[in-house]
Amino acid sequence: MHITVIGTGYVGLVTAACLSEVGYHVIGLDVDEAKLARMEKGELPIHEPGLDEIVARGMSSGRLVFTSDYAEAMARADVMFLAVGTPPEEDGSADLSHVLAATREAARHVQRDCLFVTKSTVPVGTCQKVEQAANDVLAGRADAPAVSVASNPEFLREGAAVDDFLKPDRIIVGVKNETDAALLRRLYAPFNRNRDRLVVMDRVSAEMSKYAANAMLATRISFMNEVAQLCETVGADVEAVRRGLGPDPRIGPHFLYAGIGYGGSCFPKDVMALIATGRQHGVHMRVVEAVHEVNRNQRRRFIDQLLAALEGVSKPRVALWGLAFKPDTDDMREAPSRDIVAALAGMGAKIRAHDPAAMPVCRDIWTKGEVQLMDSPEECLAGADVLVLATEWLCFREPEWDEVEALMPGRRLFDGRNIYNPDEMTARGWQYHGIGRGPVPD
Repeated sequence: MHITVIGTGYVGLVTAACLSEVGYHVIGLDVDEAKLARMEKGELPIHEPGLDEIVARGMSSGRLVFTSDYAEAMARADVMFLAVGTPPEEDGSADLSHVLAATREAARHVQRDCLFVTKSTVPVGTCQKVEQAANDVLAGRADAPAVSVASNPEFLREGAAVDDFLKPDRIIVGVKNETDAALLRRLYAPFNRNRDRLVVMDRVSAEMSKYAANAMLATRISFMNEVAQLCETVGADVEAVRRGLGPDPRIGPHFLYAGIGYGGSCFPKDVMALIATGRQHGVHMRVVEAVHEVNRNQRRRFIDQLLAALEGVSKPRVALWGLAFKPDTDDMREAPSRDIVAALAGMGAKIRAHDPAAMPVCRDIWTKGEVQLMDSPEECLAGADVLVLATEWLCFREPEWDEVEALMPGRRLFDGRNIYNPDEMTARGWQYHGIGRGPVPD
């Protein structure tokens, strides 16, 4: 089976690489020539554990090829995955212009019967629009092959995307007919041997499943963050509350961690897109709207408390640990650190920061000296009045506190991910500020 993947971002590159890993011949297409040139040298555009090795194996074996030429990419394609960006419009709805443009170009060059599959997160009704766009092009071709359209939403966690693709908990496919379902069942057979993970449904339901899943996970995060705010008021510890909730099989332990809110490329965008879809169809998504507002408020609240703690400090020095929106990725989209830096820079603070993966990306974001990017966590600490933990990378979890205290004169710790023990830090003489860990210190 010959597969084409249009788009080599997080979703497209992981999809192409992992399909080549099980033996398929895969062509990854991208219009960014500079990106393709870097990938040919082994320089991937994203940081994802294990991905570089898989890409290298695929390229060396000839099973994985990259091109910017649609004619080359579509010449032998049996299945074509659409994995291009769907950026949000001003009202939160998804911009499908890239998806439809790629569809039309693929339809101009497709040479054999082919299944077009939407892999990007797209709103309800996109498959129908893709089908119409392809048919409009094919109607003008005398030798037009048959093209069908299916939905196959991705459920890849950044930082664990390779494992999620190779060992999926479910594979959702939305199809128009049994022929398309059979083709996708055959394609995913290498990932489906131990038990049947394929969930077949109609295309609209598959599109909705992706948004519903992300909105549900975002809801759990916002719910725990709202509980954390109440914990700070009544003197409870949200970590103890979490341990009380997780063992309940009706709830489970996942996504119950309070913090400074969700970020990244999926949750913020997909929550807003679901709200916009509801608005377009006359449905008021009240719960999802509250999820979004709680998330925004949680980030503002943390920053306001940080600024208040530094209000009496002249030219404060801040050590910031973690910049990416989550560990094991270099993704800075909607990362809380961006708002933290903007607020601190606005008050004239000197900020030193370190992140294990996101430093190259950050150099392109902060080009005016807002942040001094350091090569190690320890280098951030010299003369610091406060230490801020924004991303819970493993390398930050067990620092040598004696060394930390020798380097920085301040004893304020703003733990945005609740990875440190408040009692231990207080016993060491630190003024600890977590999320929902009891009363906020003065």
